[in-house]
Amino acid sequence: MTQKHIISKNLEIIKNNIEKACIKANRKIEDIEIIGVTKTTDAERINILKELGITTFGENKAQELLEKYNIIDNVSWHFIGNLQTNKVKYIIDKVSLIHSVNSLKLLEEINKRAFNNNINMPVLLEINIANEPSKCGLLEKDLPYIIENIEKFKNITLNGLMCVAPFVENPEQNAQYFRKMRKLFVDIQQKNKDNIYMKYLSMGMTNDYQIAIEEGSNMIRIGTGIFGKRNY
Repeated sequence: MTQKHIISKNLEIIKNNIEKACIKANRKIEDIEIIGVTKTTDAERINILKELGITTFGENKAQELLEKYNIIDNVSWHFIGNLQTNKVKYIIDKVSLIHSVNSLKLLEEINKRAFNNNINMPVLLEINIANEPSKCGLLEKDLPYIIENIEKFKNITLNGLMCVAPFVENPEQNAQYFRKMRKLFVDIQQKNKDNIYMKYLSMGMTNDYQIAIEEGSNMIRIGTGIFGKRNY
């Protein structure tokens, strides 16, 4: 079986599952965006997915993003991994959305680099919704402070929230976290601040994207489900 056949078949399964989740939740399929997670994936397979109609890709590491940015044309790159402040300058003019903003310090650096490049950078705040010590992200209790200070960053627009839910055997267990994320999203949406324009709820990965969609996600991040298990 060729790489194209495997990726095409996997994508078809994912789209069918998205349709089922949307029917169950009375949502529109076209409202759900698939982000192809390309961590450790080679350019050949990324280009196959691009040919199949997925043109937004998510990268976890700045160095990997820079390497792929120069060889894959006409696509949109999102940064979805833990972003160190000293790496912001390398990606600021190459990504259309940063999902994983988890501190005031990182917001300050993104804003500074966006100003220097004369751009406005859309960002999502990453929430550690299950309070897992092993994961990055803002704790729910720290979110109000960030929201109160968001207006001072004139070269940033807050476009939504992102989370990485716990890896569980039964994806239904994560519904509680996705519901909490949806509530936070709606609460922030009601804030009257110039640079808050809530559009994206980025939650759901290969293991739990159907549940995430049922609970309100409109942006799912799929790597293994498309490309297969990674070889580290």
